[in-house]
Amino acid sequence: MSSDRAPAPPARKPGAWPLAGGLIAGTVADALLGDPRRGHPVALFGTAARMLEDCLYAPNRARGAIFTACGLALATGPAVLASRTARDRSAARLALTTACTWTVIAPRSLAREAERVRQALLADDIQAARHMLPGLCGRDPGHLSQAQIASAVIESVAENSSDAIVAPLLWGALADNPGLAAYRAVNTLDAMVGHRSPRHERFGWASARLDDTANWAPARLTALLAAACAPVVDGKPGLAWRAARAYGPLHPSPNAGWCEAAFAGALGVRLGGPVRYGGRTENRPVLGAGRPPEPADIRRAIRLSRAVTAAAAGAAAAVALALDPPAARLDSASRRGPPLAAVLHSYPVL
Repeated sequence: MSSDRAPAPPARKPGAWPLAGGLIAGTVADALLGDPRRGHPVALFGTAARMLEDCLYAPNRARGAIFTACGLALATGPAVLASRTARDRSAARLALTTACTWTVIAPRSLAREAERVRQALLADDIQAARHMLPGLCGRDPGHLSQAQIASAVIESVAENSSDAIVAPLLWGALADNPGLAAYRAVNTLDAMVGHRSPRHERFGWASARLDDTANWAPARLTALLAAACAPVVDGKPGLAWRAARAYGPLHPSPNAGWCEAAFAGALGVRLGGPVRYGGRTENRPVLGAGRPPEPADIRRAIRLSRAVTAAAAGAAAAVALALDPPAARLDSASRRGPPLAAVLHSYPVL
């Protein structure tokens, strides 16, 4: 009698479906619940990063690069550890990805802040609208007209549709939960020190350049999704995409202009123009060839951003599944049972 037996099946691995499912579930959680009310991980990271800046600050690029690297490690390390702990358990990985996605994206908060400004403009309370605007963007609101405030809100919705929605979902699909955490850290560090103030012009250089790099592909994907979703606001996809390609490269930011120009084309409005930051004026190019925006266009921009969110979640899930390693698929096949030849070989030879 033969003592040969079929080889034991390899350890079960969950494949990519918990990642794909978690990206979608986290997006749904944000739509239903919004950001966590207390103890938001991004806020806690910001506090820790501010303390780190106080320890490391010097007005040079080398110190800024060290600060950026330390901040990135601070956010990514726990995500790597948690992902390794949960990687062989489908339910744990699904729950971890859902929670991580929920905390790093912010479509509901973005829509809420934009809607508040719209309501103030509709009530002809321009002072209230100016007071609320810094919650969305950093420009000086003191002398902005109604059309300029509406333009600022739409531009912020467009840019943050990439920064707060599409980019983290894409990086999560490409690099799992560490990708979600790392992207949010990069974007937060850029918001803290990446602007051209006297204190941060050199210290924030590394954070700003890393953020530009991390957002290059997501910004163009956001423009593409905004063009594809243009019909939800009675826009034309071709017109929106042509606007993104024609006007996007004119913007001083290598990424923001693509998102803003695509939204302008989809909405049929004209965005951009001179803005004031910290008491100085920047003569930015006009984006789009439509009419000046109105308060009603803010709600249309919110609707477009929500459509982009849904499309981005679906696209991210598809990318995660497409990148599922072949080994995981073979492992899944092995769980259906050993090959017939191995089964027959395990029986005694007469």
